[in-house]
Amino acid sequence: MANSFPFSLVTPERTLMRCDASMVILRTGGGDIAFMAGHAPFIGNLEPCVMTVTTSDGETKRAAVHAGFVHVANSVVRVLADVAELPDEIDVERARAAMVRAEETLMHSNDAGVEAALRRAHVRLDLASTRSGNGSR
Repeated sequence: MANSFPFSLVTPERTLMRCDASMVILRTGGGDIAFMAGHAPFIGNLEPCVMTVTTSDGETKRAAVHAGFVHVANSVVRVLADVAELPDEIDVERARAAMVRAEETLMHSNDAGVEAALRRAHVRLDLASTRSGNGSR
């Protein structure tokens, strides 16, 4: 399809998504960005976010990505994530507990690692809150 492109979401352990997509939205160090067919070549670092993928048949897929890179070349979009999770993989209670621990720790220090943990917990909870039978919104 002329308005779609190959997309993949890969971590060191596995491939989480591979499909033809019409749009991918995620957050890089430069801010939120959307990729569509014909996007210019691009390399960017990933910020913790809920990535949204619209497949060529109109299905919406979402994943929490926590760090890594996005690479666009030759009409192919690849997300290479250090850590990524699908909606059904989120342990909500564990994410809530991590958020509470990070918030309590931040009240007493300005640790960048704790701030990153808090962002990851928020991303997980955001993704889990949109979970339905098929992970679509």
